[in-house]
Parts: sequence; structure tokens; C-alpha cells
Amino acid sequence: MRYFLSRRLPEANAILLVESGSRHLVERIIPSLRATWGEEIPIDLVTCYPSLPHGFHEQSTRLYCVTDYRGRHGRARLYRQLSANRYSLLGLVCSNEPLMTKWKWSLAWRIPAKVFVINENGDYFWLDRGQLSVLREFVLQRSGLAGTGAVRTLARLVSFPFTLAYLLLYATVVHTRRFLRGG
Repeated sequence: MRYFLSRRLPEANAILLVESGSRHLVERIIPSLRATWGEEIPIDLVTCYPSLPHGFHEQSTRLYCVTDYRGRHGRARLYRQLSANRYSLLGLVCSNEPLMTKWKWSLAWRIPAKVFVINENGDYFWLDRGQLSVLREFVLQRSGLAGTGAVRTLARLVSFPFTLAYLLLYATVVHTRRFLRGG
């Protein structure tokens, strides 16, 4: 999470994308990244799929499949390899799909690069203090606390302790009766 406090963009020397969503999202964002940063900038990919999506140059792209890095030692080896490549930009696909969530945020924390978040529309924003309002809205949308779902989500949150207490009390009464009748 380097550069979170800074709005400055580093010089782009290499980009790492973490494909933690549908494949078509990465395929759609590649032309935009190439148009912005140039064809000569290498774009590598961390994914759970065994092959490269369309739009990647097979000769210049390194593919890191997370299934090849299982266990604690495998993850440490992947972190070392990625850190050695000195990526300046790290793109995370955040498409509201529960795919590689732990990997995505672990890589964002460990790789010293400027992070940008790619949503399901193929748009992206920088993860820095200058984008806090965008980030806040993004988190509110993902958590169901924005728009019409906010009231329903807050009602569930408030009613949860009472529902849990009722269910525990009911289970206690039923099991106590069963114990007293059997004993």
C-alpha cells in the first residue's frame, strides 16, 4: 500500500494486475491501460485461471497462477518473486465477486506499488487519500449501506442481537425441558 498517503503517481515501469473477478473485465481494461501507459510497459497477471486472457502479449507477460503457490511457503515465494519485479502500479479487480479476495488484499498490502481499483464496469480509480470520497462510496455500495438497501441493512444490523438472544433463549428452554423430562 505504498503511495496511499500521496496523490503522486510513480513513473510506470511495470504493471501487475490481480484478476480477482470475471475474465472479461481484465480483457476490457487492457486496451485502456495500453492507451494510457503505452505498449512497451509490461503488464503481468496474478490469476486463478491457468491461461492468459485475450489482449496479453504471451512473450512479454508473466502469468502467476495462485494454485501454483499453495501453503505458507508457496505464498512467501510468490511475494518474493513479485517484489523482486519492482512493479510501480498494481491493479485490483473489485467486481463484487468472491474470487481471490484474500490474495488481492494481501498482494495490495505486500507489493510496494501504487494501487488502482478496477470495478465491474472496467473503470478504475487510485487507492490514495485524494480518492477517499470515491473509496467511501465504493465501500458503502459494496456493503449495502448506500441507496435503498441502506435501511434494510441497518434494520438487520439492529435486529440481529435481539434475534440471536431469542434463539438462544428458545434453545435453552427446549433443551432444559428435554433434560428434566429425561432425567
